[in-house]
Amino acid sequence: METSFIRISPEIPFPGIPTSSDGAGAVVWVETHVTQGACAYPITSSTTMGAGYQTEVSNGRANLWGDTLAFVQAESEHSAASTCEGFALAGGRVTNFTSGQGLVLMKEVLYTISGKRLPIVFHIGARALTSQSLNVHCGHDDVMSVADCGWAMLFARNAQETGDLALISRRAAEACDTPFMNIQDGFLTTHTIENVLLPEPGFMKEFVGDPNERLRCLFDPRNPIMSGVVQNQDAYMKGKIAQRGCYDRVMAAIEESMTEFGSKTGRHYELVDRYRMDDAEYALVGLGGMMETARAAVDHIRARHGIRVGVVHVTCFAPFPATQLVAALRNVKAFAVVERMDNPLAQSNPLTQAIKASFADALMGIGYGSAGGLRYPEVTRIPRIGSISAGLGSRDVRAGHFIAIVENLRSAAPRDFAVVGIQHPLALDIGEDPDIRPEGAFSMRGHSVGGFGSVTTNKLIASFVGELFDLHVQAYPKYGSEKKGLPTTYYLTVAEEHIRCHSELEHVEFIPLNDVNAFNLGNPLAGIAEGGSVFIQSHHTAAAAVWNDIPAYGRKIIRMKKLRVYYLDTVKIARGIATDPDLQQRMQGVVLVGIFIKVTPFAVRYRMGEAEVLGAVEKFIRKYFGKRGEHVVQENLACVKQGLKDVREIPAEVITGPEESSLDRSGETLAFGK
Repeated sequence: METSFIRISPEIPFPGIPTSSDGAGAVVWVETHVTQGACAYPITSSTTMGAGYQTEVSNGRANLWGDTLAFVQAESEHSAASTCEGFALAGGRVTNFTSGQGLVLMKEVLYTISGKRLPIVFHIGARALTSQSLNVHCGHDDVMSVADCGWAMLFARNAQETGDLALISRRAAEACDTPFMNIQDGFLTTHTIENVLLPEPGFMKEFVGDPNERLRCLFDPRNPIMSGVVQNQDAYMKGKIAQRGCYDRVMAAIEESMTEFGSKTGRHYELVDRYRMDDAEYALVGLGGMMETARAAVDHIRARHGIRVGVVHVTCFAPFPATQLVAALRNVKAFAVVERMDNPLAQSNPLTQAIKASFADALMGIGYGSAGGLRYPEVTRIPRIGSISAGLGSRDVRAGHFIAIVENLRSAAPRDFAVVGIQHPLALDIGEDPDIRPEGAFSMRGHSVGGFGSVTTNKLIASFVGELFDLHVQAYPKYGSEKKGLPTTYYLTVAEEHIRCHSELEHVEFIPLNDVNAFNLGNPLAGIAEGGSVFIQSHHTAAAAVWNDIPAYGRKIIRMKKLRVYYLDTVKIARGIATDPDLQQRMQGVVLVGIFIKVTPFAVRYRMGEAEVLGAVEKFIRKYFGKRGEHVVQENLACVKQGLKDVREIPAEVITGPEESSLDRSGETLAFGK
């Protein structure tokens, strides 16, 4: 599915509500409308989903059928899953949000939920499991560790798909009495702001139906039953195999839900999503957000190198779409399965292993399903299958990595297993790493310090720019497990079409340096476009003093690339405006909003006056800070106005003054830390 904005037409009754949101927000929107409660124990990176749901509960929110929402925070993830089980046994429509070790801790309960045929939907911010170290970032080993628990599993690539699949999975779960996991990449999707079309309340009400009518109460005192009983040799196996009757209905339920959703919204999903596969000789296969980056990389490979490559995204991992994958891949010469995990003791990583088994069955003419009713397309050969580990713990996965994977597939002696993104004997070397952003895209990479409010500011900028100028946006932070006071990086891209690149930005037009030490931590100007802009936080008022504070290698880059350099003391502004000492540090980040308006081309390009732009900014300041009170809203708005009015540019004559003799190539290399 291509998740760019669709054009509203009479044939699409529910095109969606245009706005901007991250993946967590899209889930909260859906679940606070259609469920009756949530039971969760917050864990990174799913915490924002639980917090968003709990906020609505605190506000007295009722669902679409007038049921007041409930939120139960148990003592652990295991207890939260057990509470969901009880909620569903009593006939309630319930949800949960979890990640990583939290999901693994639930595993005992996940079996009982599926065994009791409880149609619960859990939302997972997929996260790497603690193995040789703790990591709070994206990996798929948590969800793969519970893939045998009898739950259906759908994978989203972006915020739009996350919200849509929340609805699709709910309808399908209740149609086949099977629990579902709606999976998105932790931090990389849960916390990335993008343009989305939120499902209309009227559509959601129609699509999933009233829980009071669709769900069974198994704890009805007027019709008592026993649940979770002990069974000995005479009964257990009969009950276990009987479950197959339910599971044989799951795939059809998902396909029906996807078809109905597409007919009403114009956003179409399939168990297996194919991109440019009709004539493909090679293919990239995988799960989650990096496969959208793969799409953009494939377009570049075809246009630049003429190699016929396609992409296959496995939207539905369980039930495994074996026949669909064989049909999608049987005609290629070779394909690589790229996975966000590594299990060295297994025959292959999970997705690779399942695809290999599917081709083996197809070659032998074996059917799929309990009675073999699903037939594979005829195959006479198995393409060469490569396995790649990538993106573990949110390690960056770039276009250049996909190019290297394709080069490996086409080589005379391709590696059967390899990794990308690190230096290791198993790693594929990256050569070309192209800019795969949409044509005309504008990107910002900010260097700041944790606690300065820069991440929230980035979301604020993305929200008002996307809505005010009717542009596509993508904003995300490079989160770490570090505490306040340590360096952090954040990214923003603005374009006229959907942004498919889910990787760290190395091609940018604007670099704000909120962190005065950024020049001492590497080269913060790497990848900036010629004629781009830089903002520097500085306590100096004189342009020459600001210029002299920039290291020699930085001054050389600014001259060579003809950059424009702006400066302002945002700390002083925040201290002068914020009446709450706790907010002074965060408000210095908000000043950047005004600087962004002044420095970037959008207001001028779209001929919008200052009042119109600030009106849009105020709307989103209220969204992010309104709960703190009107005085906080007004102080944040004052910071924005002050940044817009007071930011200064270093004059060209200062920048083009006599160049220091020390600015030679060797000095530049040493300064970059290479």
